[in-house]
Amino acid sequence: MVTANERVRALFADHLNIARGKYLPQSFASRGEARLCLGVFAVTYDRDLIPAPGGGLLTGLPDMEMIFDPQELYESWQPHTKIVLADLHYEGKPLPLCGRSLLKKAIQQWRDIGLEPMVGVEFEANVFEKDDDGNWVPYRAPGSYVYGTGPAADPRGFLETMWDRINEVGLPIESMNSEFDAGQIELTLHYSDALDCIDNGFLLRLMAREVAAEMGLLLSFMPKPHDEMGGSGFHVNFSFNDTHGENALVDPKSEDGLAEMTRHMVAGLIEHHRGLGALLAPISNSYRRLQPASMSGYWANWGYDHRGVTVRIPGERGKGTRIEHRMADAAANPYTATAAILMAAKLGLDNKLALQPAETGDCFEKTDAEKHIADTLVGALEDLKADTVLTAAVGRELVEHFVAIKEAEVEKTKGLDTAGEFAYYGPFI
Repeated sequence: MVTANERVRALFADHLNIARGKYLPQSFASRGEARLCLGVFAVTYDRDLIPAPGGGLLTGLPDMEMIFDPQELYESWQPHTKIVLADLHYEGKPLPLCGRSLLKKAIQQWRDIGLEPMVGVEFEANVFEKDDDGNWVPYRAPGSYVYGTGPAADPRGFLETMWDRINEVGLPIESMNSEFDAGQIELTLHYSDALDCIDNGFLLRLMAREVAAEMGLLLSFMPKPHDEMGGSGFHVNFSFNDTHGENALVDPKSEDGLAEMTRHMVAGLIEHHRGLGALLAPISNSYRRLQPASMSGYWANWGYDHRGVTVRIPGERGKGTRIEHRMADAAANPYTATAAILMAAKLGLDNKLALQPAETGDCFEKTDAEKHIADTLVGALEDLKADTVLTAAVGRELVEHFVAIKEAEVEKTKGLDTAGEFAYYGPFI
């Protein structure tokens, strides 16, 4: 409930995974609707207007609607503010470009066969601070190491501040720690139903960037903001509960404890590996991270508790059995990325795709896989267009719009080095 002196911050994730929205007084927010220009879907990172299909640029830049439940409010890290998350509608119908609506569609497809998608996510990001000349440089944390905690890993207490703010607002954090490189962190959310998890993930990413800004820091979710350090990903873990609340991925009688349907799902992810690339790794910088021997989702392969593969089956069995998809980075709209993963898995199940053998190589010096992700965003966009089965599942309107926006982005980032990409993307990712 919103009190008289509070405002409502209505938000949605756009095609660039920028959190857009409006502050609304309580009296207006109670209507559950607010209007804004459809043309935000014609905008690139540098505010060029592109005549992308569905973006409204050549049809007068009409209004669309944010539709939300005014009772479903989140606590905010800003004073006197509540947050509400919106779906997007246009001319009285769900907007095909809306990632949150796409995720709802993917969830419903699984519910139609008696399964409830459950999701957990992990974000990796890099912290930057300003040097004496006002330039952004990697966070100086010489005592940092992977799975680090405490002042040596985080001398300015960013994670401590985040922990306090997360507790204040009630986001379901599972863990946080420093990652492989100095100034790199990992944030992991509790497993929950798919929409709830991704809503919380969207808010966690936004909150982390804004808390960092309050501290004079820049938190970047760019996949590879500097060449000499490792990449940052967005790992999507998922499973399915059946009508009895049991984990449908499990078959205790099978040799590896996995149900046959699990193999078909993994096969779907392998089959659509290249088609998924652009939606999950959507900026030119993504392909600096997606390289061989990078533990990042480059190869079209899977394995048991193997971090060198794209589709990992962790060692837990029973309720903890899950599929981890390791390709995405946090430049992707998390709703669209998660929906695409769930849809690719369902295509594997629907078509009873056969699963290739598990990876036996170390994925550093040897791999069994022959197929891999494209080496550039240009190639990934071509692969997305070529995967007509996946694009039909995701939706022609969303894919055509996405490709048009990204092709314009490719032209702007052509020839940039990592520093140039950081300057282009850094304020937003």
